[in-house]
Amino acid sequence: MELSTQSGEIISLEEARRYTHAFQKRNLNEKKAFLVGAEILRKILEQPGCLGIRIYNGYCEEDDMQNRVLIGVDADGKDMETGIILDKLTPCPPGCTSSSLLM
Repeated sequence: MELSTQSGEIISLEEARRYTHAFQKRNLNEKKAFLVGAEILRKILEQPGCLGIRIYNGYCEEDDMQNRVLIGVDADGKDMETGIILDKLTPCPPGCTSSSLLM
């Protein structure tokens, strides 16, 4: 798989809905989503040499819940370990609206 600033694929709302509902059906007690703010996300992307963002699945033992860890990735596909790394995203629920079709 080639790494580029175009990595990823745009999908339809219906595909997104199928994926999120399948996850939620199989993981009834897990968080449905996590929100990361645009400004903090830009801080990763604006790092010199940053090609994109890798999202790791994580687990916070103190809070007893899943979380996500975000880190910049360079053109060689390496994590930018000395750069900005994020977690403490806003979990959903409670930080979400129930009107989303992805819920």
